[in-house]
Amino acid sequence: MKFITFKKDSDDNRAGWIQDDVVVDMNEASDGLLPSDLLTLINQYEKFKDIVALHSESDSEKGRYKRNEVTLLAPLPKPVSVRDFYAFEEHVKTARARRGLEVIPEWYEMPVFYFTNHMAIKGPEEFIDKPSACEWMDYELEIACIIGKEGTDIMAQDADEYIFGYCIMNDWSARDLQAKEMKVGLGPAKGKDFATSLGPVIVTPDELESFKTDKEYNLEMTASVNGSLLSKGNFKQIHYTFAQMIERASADVTLYPGEVIGSGTVGTGCILELGTEVHRWLQPGDEVELTITGLGTLKNTIR
Repeated sequence: MKFITFKKDSDDNRAGWIQDDVVVDMNEASDGLLPSDLLTLINQYEKFKDIVALHSESDSEKGRYKRNEVTLLAPLPKPVSVRDFYAFEEHVKTARARRGLEVIPEWYEMPVFYFTNHMAIKGPEEFIDKPSACEWMDYELEIACIIGKEGTDIMAQDADEYIFGYCIMNDWSARDLQAKEMKVGLGPAKGKDFATSLGPVIVTPDELESFKTDKEYNLEMTASVNGSLLSKGNFKQIHYTFAQMIERASADVTLYPGEVIGSGTVGTGCILELGTEVHRWLQPGDEVELTITGLGTLKNTIR
């Protein structure tokens, strides 16, 4: 399934799924048996999954719209939380080398993360406002998983059953603000505070089964700015799997449905790593397009 949140005309946000070019309003199509928001569905998916299956196979026209009749939003406009990890070795090595640094040994001991602003989520086609004090604005090409089941001290070998689905994530960064604040020894914070894009859909693991490898999935990841390809990597190149990240995040802590876990940037997946000799920092008017095999394309314009 490819779950979405969307808006039709000036109505309130709706939720459901997309099949080919058909958008299904799950609440309307099920005569109210399914909720009107995705977070509630994820929280009670065991209760709702048979109803979802029934209506995903239905020939009814009720609650069904053409793709061009709706506007896709971030699939989880207000997730419970967003943790972002630092899990691709190539990105870590290259980004640190740009600053004359080596990878510290501790990076190889455990996956590390920070919390970002889960109330500043943006969806596909939304404008991203450049922070007023920022001159070095950057994109970050990432994949995220969404937690689908409550759990504490989850072992890596059991973690897959806690994943509801996957989506594209753009961890927008104000690099100059980030660099200054991290000299204090705390962060990133304000350098990441202003926006994180998610979408356009949340894809359930069964949809990606044909891409499965020994280590995650064989999913090509690309980023373009104003139509020019800048970044190209693959999810299978990740050093720490989502299972390892979930084990780390849930140690002595309860994870809840609707929490988002980001992978961190894939190798070559940001301007910081590529260098401004390849592309200048982002400016208002720039269109940034992230594409991941099986997950679609997430496009935003800087304002």
